[in-house]
Amino acid sequence: MSVRSRTRPLVPALLSAALLTAGCAGQEDAESGPENPSSSATPHGYVEGATEAAEQQSRLLLGDPGTGDTRVLDLITGKIHDTARRAGVTELTTDGRFGYFHGADGTHVLDSGAWMVDHGDHVHYYRAKIQEVGELPGGPGTSIRSDAGATVVTAADGTADVHSRADLEKGTLGTPARLPGTYAGPVVPYAEHLIALTRDGDAPAKVAVLDRSGKRVAAPESECEDPRGDAVTRRGVVLGCADGALLVRGDDGTFTAEKITYGEGVPKKERAARFRHRPDSSTLTAAAGGNAVWVLDVTKRAWTRVETGPVVAANTAGEGSPLLVLETDGALHGYDMSTGEETAVTEPLLTDVPEAATDEAPAPVIEVDRSRAYLNDPAGRRVYEIDYNDALRVARTFDLDVRPSLMAETGR
Repeated sequence: MSVRSRTRPLVPALLSAALLTAGCAGQEDAESGPENPSSSATPHGYVEGATEAAEQQSRLLLGDPGTGDTRVLDLITGKIHDTARRAGVTELTTDGRFGYFHGADGTHVLDSGAWMVDHGDHVHYYRAKIQEVGELPGGPGTSIRSDAGATVVTAADGTADVHSRADLEKGTLGTPARLPGTYAGPVVPYAEHLIALTRDGDAPAKVAVLDRSGKRVAAPESECEDPRGDAVTRRGVVLGCADGALLVRGDDGTFTAEKITYGEGVPKKERAARFRHRPDSSTLTAAAGGNAVWVLDVTKRAWTRVETGPVVAANTAGEGSPLLVLETDGALHGYDMSTGEETAVTEPLLTDVPEAATDEAPAPVIEVDRSRAYLNDPAGRRVYEIDYNDALRVARTFDLDVRPSLMAETGR
């Protein structure tokens, strides 16, 4: 593996860990007392079997649909871990810790052993061993969405099962609970509830807020025709619709749904259908047809269409960062999201860019975290690490023994 790496200072990292621990200790002390005697039994944020770190513990999950080979690339150590071969896998998704390898007959769950716990004013980063969890039922069209308490598997027919997150963390799938009824898209855990779209016949879908058992507890006024795409942000859940997006927000148990329209009619082939963003960011990206990218600023409730070259993949770290677009020339392009101006471009990084994605040759993706972006090059059997704040400089190149046609980042 060829690696050009950046140095990680040890002393600041240790200092950061000390401050983090002290901050949590203070919070723990504040919460301890006669009415909460159990809070001192274990350290605040403790996770059994895991090691806490002072910085993000990112790992890349990689898969080759052609051979079924899979790998986990530890971005901290540079070590590549072999994982079980999975024939027939056509898609890879993640919830930040678990990887979901979707196939024709089911979805395999892999615990990447890297994750983050967000306490609002600070975060905890953990690393643990990589382990196989098991096989979920459900073929093509199965969607999986998670939060800290639940993982919901929504099948192509609209049925949905809720798995306990604690079971997955223990390395088992457990026994799921089936939600009543069927749904018009993925059921999304959010704010200790479940956000779902329901439809009556041919009418537009409407938002339903469910408790974790599936009981409807709220139905904010809403309409979503032709729902496609969803994302969880710090501002709420975004659901893609024919005329823009619905933003569903929860505030102390009260839920609202707000439409963010495109502002004009958009042909179906140019609508945002699949959102990409940095986890917890409120800036979303989606292809806008073949030669442009939609940027949705959830905070400002505004869509921006950025004209680019032919789009293969797009993503961004959010406000103040460039829009990253892999184009058919094999180069990574950076754009100013507010002006649409191209601000940087690399040399061609991919020499073989597929004209059309297939199950065995999915389109490359761009994964983004708080400091770096990652671009997979299946034909070249490598992954590029990009410093998007330094004119798209290639910081490291990871050479692999498999074609990384599928890629997802965990630990963020």
